[in-house]
Amino acid sequence: MGVIHHVAFYKLNPDTHPDRVEHMMRQTRAQLLKINQVLCLHCGKNIDPKSDWGFFLAVEVESMEKLAIYQESAIHLKFTEQVLKPNTCARQTYNYEMDPARQNGKVPLISANLALPPKM
Repeated sequence: MGVIHHVAFYKLNPDTHPDRVEHMMRQTRAQLLKINQVLCLHCGKNIDPKSDWGFFLAVEVESMEKLAIYQESAIHLKFTEQVLKPNTCARQTYNYEMDPARQNGKVPLISANLALPPKM
């Protein structure tokens, strides 16, 4: 199995101020990148004011087993209690298998001789 891309979308509480979302983004990076199983992390705020899902986070891990370790880690549980639960009211998650050729979050280099078109 290839690298797992775990994506979580969150509905913000009606009283969650935009400045608080900025704080959530900083805390996401500061806390979750401490977890050894995390190969890559992305998070952000939704710029579409009509969308219900105001915040997302995505992590890449090596396997479903590593995802379970990540989700059960003390750092993740504390982050959930202190950052997510006070500011969000719903969550939707998805897990995707990335390109099976990827190993440890890296795409193998493929050498190719490509002829460039002549300059005009």
